[in-house]
Amino acid sequence: MFVERMLLLRRSGAAGEATARGLAERQAHEYNKAMTEHEISASHQPGWLTGQVLLAMPALRDPRFAQSVIFVCAHNQDGAMGLMLNRPLRKPRFGDLMERLKVEPHPPRRELPMGEGGPVEDHRGFVLHSADWMSEGSLDVDGAHGLSASMDVLQAVASGSGPAQARLLLGYAGWGAGQLEEEIWQNSWLTAPADDEIIFDTDYRTKWQRAMAKLKIDPGMLSGDAGRA
Repeated sequence: MFVERMLLLRRSGAAGEATARGLAERQAHEYNKAMTEHEISASHQPGWLTGQVLLAMPALRDPRFAQSVIFVCAHNQDGAMGLMLNRPLRKPRFGDLMERLKVEPHPPRRELPMGEGGPVEDHRGFVLHSADWMSEGSLDVDGAHGLSASMDVLQAVASGSGPAQARLLLGYAGWGAGQLEEEIWQNSWLTAPADDEIIFDTDYRTKWQRAMAKLKIDPGMLSGDAGRA
């Protein structure tokens, strides 16, 4: 009798957990659908994802993007480009890279945190920064953030000036025309407004969880089959 009761309680608990997980997945899906419909209805411009943050859902099977947080730098009818925010880069260190690029002074008066921006062209460097500093070649992403890929920003930082907030990322994530929109509708990504804490802080280990928490979504309640029902 005791064993039967424990089995019944265990089944009941498992059913309750499954129900909670289903509710969480439905919440995430409905949130994403509502956000997408809102953005599309608010603007028919193809760049509505520019300046947004993408949060990988468990349904995204590509290990390169598992639990990734990506800032969308550009989005138009031809595709999208973004930078991953929670992949630290062990080597090279910023000072060593500046020496290799012959950027003076050495050592630099200021250093930037470095990370992996994505699997595409991982030899190319991009500085994602606050918009208080812009050069002629900088891209104004959304009025609050800029993207620079020239030596100007590295020279400014090494000299002790440059943007108030910045990070150097090697490589980027890219999507073809309509590809990112399709992945969002397949529930591979959640979209969220940009948050400077998420963009610029260096607590990489908890960044995805904290970004999810800002949307009031418990990632522990999401399964790898979200959005596949």
